[in-house]
Amino acid sequence: MKKITIQFEPEGRKVETNPDLNILEIAQDAGIGIRSECGGKAICGKCRIIIQDQRPVSKLTDAERRLLSEDEIFEGYRLACSTIAKGDLVVEIPEESRIRIRRMQITGMELPVKLDPLVKKFHVVLPKATLQDIRPDAERLLDSLESEYRITGLELNQKILSNLPDIIREKNWEVTVVVWNGKNLVALESGDTSNILYGFAVDIGTSKLVGYLVNLRNGETEEIVSVENPQISCGEDLMTRISYTLEGENNLKRLQRMVVGSINSLMKQACDNVGITTKNIYELTIVGNTAMHHFFLGIQPKYVSYSPYAPAVKSPLNVRASNLNLAVEPEVNVYVLPCVAGFVGADAVGDAIASGVCESEERSLLIDIGTNTEVFVGNSEDIIACSCASGPAFEGAHIKYGMKAVTGAIEKIKINSGNLEVSYETIDDEPPVGICGSGILDGVAELIRTGVINIRGRFTNMDNERLIQQNGKKEFVIAWGNETVTGKEITITQADIGEIQLSKGAIHTGVAITMRRRGYTKEDLGRVYIAGAFGYHIDPMSAKIIGMLPDIPTEKIKFVGNTAITGAKMCLTSRETREKAHTLSKKIRYLELAVDPDFQKEFVNSMYIPYKNMEEYPTVIKLLKKKSE
Repeated sequence: MKKITIQFEPEGRKVETNPDLNILEIAQDAGIGIRSECGGKAICGKCRIIIQDQRPVSKLTDAERRLLSEDEIFEGYRLACSTIAKGDLVVEIPEESRIRIRRMQITGMELPVKLDPLVKKFHVVLPKATLQDIRPDAERLLDSLESEYRITGLELNQKILSNLPDIIREKNWEVTVVVWNGKNLVALESGDTSNILYGFAVDIGTSKLVGYLVNLRNGETEEIVSVENPQISCGEDLMTRISYTLEGENNLKRLQRMVVGSINSLMKQACDNVGITTKNIYELTIVGNTAMHHFFLGIQPKYVSYSPYAPAVKSPLNVRASNLNLAVEPEVNVYVLPCVAGFVGADAVGDAIASGVCESEERSLLIDIGTNTEVFVGNSEDIIACSCASGPAFEGAHIKYGMKAVTGAIEKIKINSGNLEVSYETIDDEPPVGICGSGILDGVAELIRTGVINIRGRFTNMDNERLIQQNGKKEFVIAWGNETVTGKEITITQADIGEIQLSKGAIHTGVAITMRRRGYTKEDLGRVYIAGAFGYHIDPMSAKIIGMLPDIPTEKIKFVGNTAITGAKMCLTSRETREKAHTLSKKIRYLELAVDPDFQKEFVNSMYIPYKNMEEYPTVIKLLKKKSE
């Protein structure tokens, strides 16, 4: 088959490829970043490209006519996922479609634990073999471990046995033995290496992976690394990725290879930075939501997406690294934290551990905000958890000018209540490209506070130059075209407000019902913990104004960051914490919101901004009264 050449601008990269592939596939295979929140399903409309000469490509599809405006089509815009390359061409990736450096939340609250890792090193000097002592090498090693450390019952696998004779003689019969949980021999090293003992904790997020390289001799985190989850190319959200696994028999394996490859890269990066090798990592701990947990382990995830949403397994797992193709010693143990339910995964267990809600007598609410938001209500006596389908709006999906928290994203918005002039802040202080989750949340809160929209989320009849009409529908201009990178106005549309209402309504419903089932009112709460990358950057007042959080004193709200990864680290360094995680996963009472008798009514009421019963939000009432005065 004759190859074709595609030149991608503004990078100027030329890619030789087969014809009859779509532009998105070609770009992904070449490592060229083009946004695709829906994973190439022609749903999100974010993979916009510009092709001036469209003779070598397929004709416009119905999806493109639906998602692109007439002006954009006239200017040569296409969707990369829907455009088939037939011959040589030049593709321009406009600013709004480029994947930019993303701000990631890689640290979080961490409670102190007693240092007691399950993996340990034992240094021994073996008696030399002589004509008077002709014991086999293996027996000599095991006898020395028993006499010096009272370690019994170890079995030497074939790989260790194959190198045993050379290793014990390399440093004059001095060796270091790596043992997991007092019973499994992980590695055998020549000489005394007992001062080098590392572990690696990983949070496999839907959109990113974070790794902690931990010194298990002192419990200190020596290096933190992170990377975008490469599975995004197969779908922005979990349901899309689960659907992807059903489209081809090798697709689940592909998703698994992607995440394992990323973990291997993170381990190497962290080890290189510290001056060790991945052979010095002797245990891993893993957290992730239930779907990511299944992808990582290569477990069929489709039943997680079908009612009653049952996971294949929820108990903690210990898996040999070689079974997962991780680039460490084959016998290294990989500990995967337990899950709670189909949509409350090991990452949520990490949140509960690291925040301490499971051990405190204080009545607490813990919310990990994301595409799927987990809610915990309770204390050391009893905890109820639920999951809310809050959707990807807070990641910028389904928002006209939405984007992730990357350079140039508007992240904070204030609107003058008099003349409606807008002030905003962008990530890295760069000219605006779009609006990220915290920015759109601020924007909606400010629109309700200034009276631009009503409590139903509808634009009012206010007259101002920032209220413009596009295709017969109102939009509010946040940034004028002469301020933005693209030269186009960045606006908040009626549809954007509706997406935020759906997201915040789902979260409010989950919080309200879970608190009701636990017998709490908002006055009972001593503390509200907000976990996750998005939650760390939101304005608590904005969150209360739109009704995403209960109307409680701001001083009770604590932003705890990425507690999923710190929970994984605590389990890496502490046997006791690992046992607590197992107990906690069995103790938590899971509440399935969809079957709760109050769900439908509560969700409808939660779609109001902030809530249908305004008396639940006295702070917002005061703000609105102040505006009317």
